[in-house]
Amino acid sequence: MKRVVVDHYGGPEVLQVVEEEAPRPGPGEVRVRVLASGVSFTDALIRAGTYLGGPKPPFTPGYELVGIVEELGPGCRRLRVGDRVGALTVWGANAERVCVPEKYAVAVPDDLDPAEVVSLVFPYMTAYQMLHRAARVERGETVLMHGAAGRVGTAVLELGALAGLRMFGTASAGDLAAVERLGAVAIDYRNEDFVSRVRQLTDGGVDVVLDGIGGLVSLRSFRALRRGNPVTGDPGGRLVMMGNYATLAQGHKSWRGWLEWYPATAVTAAWGLLSPRRRALGYRVQKLRIDHQDWFEQDFAQLLEYLRRGEIHPVVAERLPLAEVRHAHELLEQTAATGKLVLVPERGEGTG
Repeated sequence: MKRVVVDHYGGPEVLQVVEEEAPRPGPGEVRVRVLASGVSFTDALIRAGTYLGGPKPPFTPGYELVGIVEELGPGCRRLRVGDRVGALTVWGANAERVCVPEKYAVAVPDDLDPAEVVSLVFPYMTAYQMLHRAARVERGETVLMHGAAGRVGTAVLELGALAGLRMFGTASAGDLAAVERLGAVAIDYRNEDFVSRVRQLTDGGVDVVLDGIGGLVSLRSFRALRRGNPVTGDPGGRLVMMGNYATLAQGHKSWRGWLEWYPATAVTAAWGLLSPRRRALGYRVQKLRIDHQDWFEQDFAQLLEYLRRGEIHPVVAERLPLAEVRHAHELLEQTAATGKLVLVPERGEGTG
């Protein structure tokens, strides 16, 4: 089989495709023949060595996959050979065959497009859980999403509309129209002050900010929150921090970004702990999955239902063979507003 390998941190040029024997599943694992695996900005962070808790080289990237179970390891009883499943791997998915823990595999209907479902496993799951598990939004609340034209951002805007939220989104000038088409108020993050803008458009600030950039953006996002009133029991606005894209620059690790991200994030977290009027929360999809696999399964079922009803529209920007993984990583910056990049088996490969 073929799999992608990163033998040292760096840009897209460090990605290699190797050929080797297929792995055998260990106790509690199933081997999955991969039908589709994703390529995301988080994969770029892992590849560059800026992802907190990420693997050390050599490793295989790939945060999520959809595939077919073809072998059961000792102790596996829930799944059967031939079942179609999705899995949040965090890394390791960019291969033709992958062993995953049976307990973390979720059932995927056979009649759905695997490349579309991959978006539900990670980008849409992140968006749904930030809104409903972390921020615990209520109908009518106001939400600001940073990077609203990206994969997670567009998922947040779609799911926010379904939840009856009033949405705001920051984006570059070229992506503002895409944000507005999804029903959000678009804010040009280069030419507009998002703090001033949301304060003008709301009653002193938004109820929720979703921030995957971090660093100095998180500091300013906290200021964009609506202040609560401890006397009346109103906790005020909530900032959900879920990423550190500020530590990546042109596909490589940014030391300047790191030096800004750490202290700024720490200060923001401290403000959230000390302030009686606003809160700062952290969210990581893989951490919540480990602690609450039942939530992951429930939320995935809800996303599948939305997909079947045509209420969400995961867009696949390109389907590329595994051998073109480097090109897929190079396309990441160019396709932020056009959908998900998905690696699929080459014709005649990964199908036996």
